[in-house]
Amino acid sequence: MKNLLSTLAAAAALLLAGCSDLLDPMPNGGYNEDNLKNYPSMIRGFIIKAYSLLPNSYNGTEYAYLECATDNAVARDQSHAMRRLATGSLSPGDDPFASWWGRDYEGIYYVNRFLENDLGLNTRFYVNPETDEAARKLYQGEAYALRAWFQYDLLRKFGGRSADGELLGFPIVTSPHVGGDLVRDSYDRCVAQILSDCDKALEYLPQAHRDVFFEDQTVSGSMNWHRFDGISMVALKAMTCLMWASPAFNPQNDLSRWEKAAEYAAEVMKYKLEVDGAQLGAFDPKARFSWSDPDSPEIICSSSPSSNANMETLFYPNGFNGTGAVGVTQELVDAFPMANGYPIGDPAGGYDENDPYAGRDPRFYATVFYHNSQIVKSNGKVQYTFDMSAGGRDAANGPNNSPTNYYARKFLYSEWNKSDLTVQTAPRSVAFMRWTHMCLAFAEAANRVAGPLDATRFGYSARQAVGYLRSRTTGDGEPGLGAAADPYLDACAAQGKEAFETLVRNERRIELCFEGERFFDLRRWAEDVSALNGTVSKAVVGDSRYGREPVESRVFASRWLPIPATEMRRSPNLVQNEGWTAWN
Repeated sequence: MKNLLSTLAAAAALLLAGCSDLLDPMPNGGYNEDNLKNYPSMIRGFIIKAYSLLPNSYNGTEYAYLECATDNAVARDQSHAMRRLATGSLSPGDDPFASWWGRDYEGIYYVNRFLENDLGLNTRFYVNPETDEAARKLYQGEAYALRAWFQYDLLRKFGGRSADGELLGFPIVTSPHVGGDLVRDSYDRCVAQILSDCDKALEYLPQAHRDVFFEDQTVSGSMNWHRFDGISMVALKAMTCLMWASPAFNPQNDLSRWEKAAEYAAEVMKYKLEVDGAQLGAFDPKARFSWSDPDSPEIICSSSPSSNANMETLFYPNGFNGTGAVGVTQELVDAFPMANGYPIGDPAGGYDENDPYAGRDPRFYATVFYHNSQIVKSNGKVQYTFDMSAGGRDAANGPNNSPTNYYARKFLYSEWNKSDLTVQTAPRSVAFMRWTHMCLAFAEAANRVAGPLDATRFGYSARQAVGYLRSRTTGDGEPGLGAAADPYLDACAAQGKEAFETLVRNERRIELCFEGERFFDLRRWAEDVSALNGTVSKAVVGDSRYGREPVESRVFASRWLPIPATEMRRSPNLVQNEGWTAWN
């Protein structure tokens, strides 16, 4: 990594010049390290470049394909790196994670350039003094926010235990000038650094990017909707503390960590309900969330929107001009309860194994395509009917078909059809933090501290937070699971912490599938690698029956991801995560 940072430092001007017209040099090309402060557009460019490194699509290795290293999905391509990871055959030459490490440190490098010696804070960006002050504060806050996010990403991806049991994070780098061998800092110290950067960002950022809060909208307001603001920093603190409090990283079960996660998540929930909701009339917790609306009020912070058909091509079968690259497992399908909220294994649910897709949780129909389900346009026109029967056009292992006889529907735009004369697409963003994340983080943490029903400790109860999600209108516009009543949710809450946590974990699985969370959830909850191993299944569709068959056995080498082998060679003092000593 130190080689990477040295290379970045040497090539900064060249790299920045290509990211925006704002970064083009003056006609004489006269900027350099000594006079950089005379070129405010270049200095602002450090922040722009860091933002450009954030992911902006769910169709990559960090999201949809990462699900294939969980019990939620299987990659069609048997040589795909995530399938190799899941089956214990990943090698340093296949490592898909090295790019994440490099990307995050590249982002950290650019914000460290901006922050060094208060370069950005002491730069004049606008002639008008008030506008200039607002800009300097905004950019300074964004720099700390971006560094906090990239560090959080490094911690959740590469944090883990060494072979001798030490909990380690990542090498903390707060300067663009790095020399000598890098050393991983302790997990706790990395958490402290992230929280500190969030707090520094909060000193400068506005609470939220809303026009109504600013008279001068030259640099402030909704024009910054897809950028970090104050409330997103509180949300990031909640997510960081939830991870820190989890069993894998909290062996002593320090309840103060759970308490912090609950407090921060409750603060964000309160803002969404009382400011975005009651004050501004923009947010309703019962309203549907649409993946084709990058301006949804549910979003707390997201990437800039991108309009393409990558998700449709990835998830749809060959018969509908897709590649069937990612298949939903039978295990994920089974995780969805019945329409009355009871699990399929509970007699009160009314599950019929001969008609397994009838009467299910309405979220199921918005998430998964199954045998005989349809792609329907908003005008009611049926575009496609799935046939996963033996010999059917969408059956498992056909050319460019899912290996599981299920297809993911989540994220997809129902108006898209590659055969149309004019192919319609929709803008989509990666929601780094949204209302759903906060409700689930709060429910898990508050339940640990105060149980499911206590609403006095944090202003909301854990049961209430889960109820918000189960009862809201689905992405299809259908009434939610507990819109009228939710007896199973009430029963779990009455049974106490353990039963309620089981429910919360399943709700996370359902609500956040294909969003890159399940992989890390399983690891932060697991006692050892054996909890990750097992068999995932596909559906078998017969003439008059449905069954299941094993499709893949999972044999993970470790609970943790490997520190990239190239980084281990560059910095011999780096300590590798448990299970990856062959990568040293």
